[in-house]
Amino acid sequence: MMIAVAKITAKGQTTIPQAIREALHVHSGDTIAWEVSRDGVASVRRIEALDVAYLRALDGTLCEWSGAADEEAYRDL
Repeated sequence: MMIAVAKITAKGQTTIPQAIREALHVHSGDTIAWEVSRDGVASVRRIEALDVAYLRALDGTLCEWSGAADEEAYRDL
């Protein structure tokens, strides 16, 4: 596991530490996706342009499974 610390500016910006950029193989102009679980754990990964289109297409279709009943039904899986 790698941990790095960075500050967030007043504009909500931050610098990705060099060690993290190297581990993710990201460079200037690359696209990253942030994912936040319900328990507040965030992950970030590098994505390709095709992935962006795919994620945007999925975004509107997955909300039907995000209700309290679904959370209860799938909690122990």
